[in-house]
Amino acid sequence: MCVCVSMPSFTAPANAQIVHSGAACNVKDDNMSERIYTIKEGDTLVLQCIVKGHPRPQVRWTKTAGSASDKFQETSIYNETLRIEGIQRVQGGRYYCKADNGVGVAAIKSIRVDVQYLDIPVLTVHQTISDVRGSYYQEKTVFLRCTVNSNPPARFIWKRGDMLIEQSKDNGVDIYEPLYTQGETKVLKLKNLRPKDFADYTCQVSVRNVCNIKDKSVTFRLTNATSPPMIRLSVNDTVVVDPGQDVRITCEVTAGFPPPTVTWSRYPGPLPLSAQVRGETLILRAVTPADAGFYNCTAVNNVGNPARKNVNLIVRTMSNLTFQITPDSNKDSETIQMGRDLKLSCHVDATPQDKVNYTWYKNGAPVFNSDSLILLRSDPDMAPGTSSLEIVDMKFRDLATYSCMASFSGSTVRELRVDVNISQNSVSPPVLSVPPGGQVVSVREGGNAELVCLVVDGKPRPPILWSRTEKDLLMPSGKPTVETPDGRLRLKNVSRDMMGAYRCQTAPYNGLNIKRREAQVQLNVQYPPILDPVFQDVRSRNYQMVTLRCTVLRSNPPRLTDIRWFRNGDFIRMPMPDLKETPELKFKLEPTNNGSYECRVSNTVGTSACTFNVSAQPYNAEFYFDTPNPVRILKGNNYSYNLQWTQKDPDATDRIIGYWINVRKRNTMQIKEKHQISLAPEKGVLMSYTVSDLKIPLSYEVRLAPITTYSTGDYVSRIIQYSEHHVCGFEDERICGFSQDRSDIFDWTRQNHLTQNPKRSANTGPDTDRSGTKEGYYMYIEASRPRTQGDKALLLSPLFNITSSKGPKGRVPYCVSFYYHMKGKHIGTLNVYLRVRSIASVDRAMWTKSGHQGPDWKKAFFDVTPSGPFQIVFEGIRGSGFEGDIAIDDVSITRGECKQQNTVANAGKTGKIFCDFCVEIYLYITKKHTKATFGIRGLVIFIHSEKLQMRQAIPFFKKMYSFDIIFSRNK
Repeated sequence: MCVCVSMPSFTAPANAQIVHSGAACNVKDDNMSERIYTIKEGDTLVLQCIVKGHPRPQVRWTKTAGSASDKFQETSIYNETLRIEGIQRVQGGRYYCKADNGVGVAAIKSIRVDVQYLDIPVLTVHQTISDVRGSYYQEKTVFLRCTVNSNPPARFIWKRGDMLIEQSKDNGVDIYEPLYTQGETKVLKLKNLRPKDFADYTCQVSVRNVCNIKDKSVTFRLTNATSPPMIRLSVNDTVVVDPGQDVRITCEVTAGFPPPTVTWSRYPGPLPLSAQVRGETLILRAVTPADAGFYNCTAVNNVGNPARKNVNLIVRTMSNLTFQITPDSNKDSETIQMGRDLKLSCHVDATPQDKVNYTWYKNGAPVFNSDSLILLRSDPDMAPGTSSLEIVDMKFRDLATYSCMASFSGSTVRELRVDVNISQNSVSPPVLSVPPGGQVVSVREGGNAELVCLVVDGKPRPPILWSRTEKDLLMPSGKPTVETPDGRLRLKNVSRDMMGAYRCQTAPYNGLNIKRREAQVQLNVQYPPILDPVFQDVRSRNYQMVTLRCTVLRSNPPRLTDIRWFRNGDFIRMPMPDLKETPELKFKLEPTNNGSYECRVSNTVGTSACTFNVSAQPYNAEFYFDTPNPVRILKGNNYSYNLQWTQKDPDATDRIIGYWINVRKRNTMQIKEKHQISLAPEKGVLMSYTVSDLKIPLSYEVRLAPITTYSTGDYVSRIIQYSEHHVCGFEDERICGFSQDRSDIFDWTRQNHLTQNPKRSANTGPDTDRSGTKEGYYMYIEASRPRTQGDKALLLSPLFNITSSKGPKGRVPYCVSFYYHMKGKHIGTLNVYLRVRSIASVDRAMWTKSGHQGPDWKKAFFDVTPSGPFQIVFEGIRGSGFEGDIAIDDVSITRGECKQQNTVANAGKTGKIFCDFCVEIYLYITKKHTKATFGIRGLVIFIHSEKLQMRQAIPFFKKMYSFDIIFSRNK
């Protein structure tokens, strides 16, 4: 037995690498050694952050530059892929992956993503005419301005008809780039226009076929009639309508050649769903207040500037009519008194506010201006749109019922009315009161509360407005104030952030317009103590003092009523702790007092707990997650496995002196070895141990536990599988390390006959696994809904880390073999790719099959010679219908070239054989449930006319074994 300990090996994330796949146009390194990934707009960006390290690092993606900084998902390395469907230009920039596993310094890698695009260019025409007096002449100059958005900067080409325009060969043209356009604009200037200048002009833009982006162009016909657009509207700039009316607005084009195109838009927001655009006319059916806004008509023919006109559409609305009673403000009075002035005010929320008509009535009769009654159409002392009626030197005759009516002249909007009774007993200032005991309202968190502020006296009684006393805090409803007609503020599902002082005030409307009355109510939300930590794993050496602290962060009420400590659920008898101090428990850790400790802290509302798992046991060993096929073939039928692991925080407990290792055959109780390994771990050191004398092709369970002077840690388990040939029958739920590719549309499914959906599609998919057993598993793609034609599922083999790409005779070959089942009239395609992991992962097609292939499992195999670490990718593509399930089983990836199927010698060599149909057969016999394969060479079976004779001839094999038969006809 060989015990191997590796030298100190740093296991922090190192050598982080970003690899990409998808539609990359180009990958290059600039002068600063930064990798640049070029991609076409609309394609799919796929970046993978490949890191090493143990324990398994956590990967976080971030982005800077391009648009505003974006943050992507934080995932573990199991999902290290960043995928952006249909990438847009604003998503270009620098992407970072950061890997951290808590050991050493985090690994960071960046890549710059450059999104390439080319829009259709826009060609506009601008004309100038200047005349010179004296020897009179007229000069007409035309500017053709071509603008395009692109990355990289576009190259511009001008053509007149089909002829290229070159500035050096025509004195009548000038081609230049305006300042500050950054290569996005080119101008063709036609000086002192000539007859031949009236022609078709084409602006062609190109990014030199980068990312296969084709050239784009735009053409304009210049004539002597070319002119900019002009429009006029069929309505005024402002249109006021009642709800429910139809609105029709026509934007008439009065000039412009070529004929302008008219479009309608709205601000704010898009056109209403009910809007209809018929040529130059906009029709709005049955408008609502939500349809109000500015409607814009724009006419464009790419000559000069676009012509624009705006219409402000106002939809009449009226609601919430309120009143105020203002005693003589000159006398600072809060009551109405005879011989003094009194003002009644009336306000309605309306659109448009300035079009509201107010009418006042006294005891039902209209009020007109007089020496004692003065009407104010718009009261300057009140909010805009408020009408007031002033009563001067009040007399007994002025005691009456006054009515205010608000309406729109000639409108169908319903008028609103409010009545105010002015008498000796009808008006008095309010008195606001909080009921006894209501100044502080206490409620448990999650309960309901009612805050009360009552108007106990005063006429008329105004509503009560509630707000938080802290000006930056909003009410629980999210609004700054809440109106309550009865002064009762009801709060449901109260939380601790609602705790605090609430202000109640008399509203300035629907009552006396005097100094506001106000009061305060304190809401006290009670909750159990909030403790830290909620849970803590405490590891310590034996016979050392351990201190457990349970900190009370917050509590309401703050006074604690009880503190108790428990060990494994049993109460620990101890002096009553001081309720004003942080609860602590100190004790000497011994082998007899390991366990779960709990500190329960109570107030009058409830109890909370801090839980501590206290142990002298060392932390569990952590197996190295990506040990690359650690298998060596020994002499005979044996192999060995290099087991690797790290020890978390080995100094936390007593010194670890070694490990117990337990190796047994999988699914049996037969122990192969059980003994102690003498190892002293260090933090961050990768340890190893060679498990030898393992029998091919059996798998084993390895259990490992750290040992200290006083205790043994918990066992952790790992399955050792013979992986030199990596035969996978998908019998294990972990499917031999195969994984689903996250870039596909759907996933492969693991299934056997017993787990099949009873409602599955008939006439497609296998009934058994490749060995013919109903218990055996296989992987398949389900073609039923919601799958559609062309949907892809990708299954990835484990990564084969090739340490050297070449052997003595060149690259080392590998044989890939598998069984496939493709039964059904809608079968699509099964593709197999070789994916080599390098700077850029490349998939190379190695095998493909499409369409119905019969009801049986069939075998396929091929050789690969990878240049570096590689994976095998199985791609299933859904066909035209639901009868298209494709399955694979018994995937084998073997070092060395594939061996051709062996057949026995021609049977004719042994003598003349009389048969109607003679075949030579090589049987691969597989013992059921184990996948163990044995070859039987030299077996010749001669079948006369009926093939059933062969099946009947080997009933023993049929019971114990399944077999695949290769036929080759002998003539």
